Amino acid sequence: MKVLVTLKQVPDTETVIKVGPDGRSPDLADAKWITSPYDENALEEALLLKESQEAEVTAVSVGTDRARSLLQGALALGVQNAVLIKAQESDDPLAIARTLAAYARGQGFDVILMGNKGFGGDNAAVGPMLAELLGMAQANVVLRLEIKDGRFRAEREADAGIEILEGALPVVVTAQRGLNEPRYASLKGIMAAKKKTIGEAQGEPAAALVRIAAMALPPPRSAGRRLEGDAPGQAAALVDLLRNEAKVL
Repeated sequence: MKVLVTLKQVPDTETVIKVGPDGRSPDLADAKWITSPYDENALEEALLLKESQEAEVTAVSVGTDRARSLLQGALALGVQNAVLIKAQESDDPLAIARTLAAYARGQGFDVILMGNKGFGGDNAAVGPMLAELLGMAQANVVLRLEIKDGRFRAEREADAGIEILEGALPVVVTAQRGLNEPRYASLKGIMAAKKKTIGEAQGEPAAALVRIAAMALPPPRSAGRRLEGDAPGQAAALVDLLRNEAKVL
């Protein structure tokens, strides 16, 4: 079985975001970069397939040389192959999906795993788009996955309960938090990863169809207001404010 897991490098979730001078992108000069948390679950699921079904796992990331540290971490955890697709970073999910499809097409991957969404963009669109471009089945926002005898069975939460998806491989699966518990790299794995080579592929230029026109931080929240008096008086004052000032009633 051949498994591809896609990884995205994102700013640490505790990074204080500032808008850049162009007014259309964040200023990330001082950001600490990490693997997108949902992608950690996808990577762990790929490693579980490697251990249970002797799958050959390839980790891939689209971006600049900065993403090498992310792929080095995947090698330390146990993936056999790591490839950096060198391409300009893009906020357009279709451009990223096309770049990934150009790499994956014809390589015979049985399962492609990725996070449900990348922290920051939160589009949750690359996985479904990639499946369509490759003509593969898809299962999104998955909380449980079983692969057996050339078929998959995936579970995800729906409004009415648990939804079950079944079908034949190949399949693109997007992982939800809770699918598994991502592991940490061992010292032995970290040292071994330093001796491994990260492959390179040139990403095909994919024109972005969507661009960010403007970006701004939300306005500061106004100060709260304390209502004095007893409970009935406070309730009456609150209703009056909601009706006449906030105009939500």
